[in-house]
Amino acid sequence: MANAQMKPVAALLLFLNFCMYAIVLGIGAWAVNRAIDYGFIIGPGLKLPAHFSPIYFPMGNAATGFFVTFAMLAGVVGLASAIAGINHIRSWNASSLPSAASIAGVAWTFTVLAMGFACKEIELEIRNARLMYKEAGDRLLPVVVLLA
Repeated sequence: MANAQMKPVAALLLFLNFCMYAIVLGIGAWAVNRAIDYGFIIGPGLKLPAHFSPIYFPMGNAATGFFVTFAMLAGVVGLASAIAGINHIRSWNASSLPSAASIAGVAWTFTVLAMGFACKEIELEIRNARLMYKEAGDRLLPVVVLLA
């Protein structure tokens, strides 16, 4: 494999990557829990509200549901990429690199998609204060993943 002196740097970036994805996943889980607890309540006649959306969030705006959904997908795939990265750092040979790189590419793609929805949510301007931290994290994650 390439330079073994880069192993500690890769491990540090992998640890940062893991922490960032865990934070995004935690805040996303909070948002989904809040949406389930305070979302639409179907009446006794089981009639849906006029503008029912399965991705409705009581906080934020119209882009919040998509943003949180794709951010959680990015968080789960990102944690999987961190596990593949740990396996690659442990073995540190050319045969473990393709699996780690491919899952990292998928995680980066989901993260960029979530970042696009975060930009749309910011453009619409009505959002929860806690979600602003998640948006900031999703804007920083593609850079961290690209470096790792």
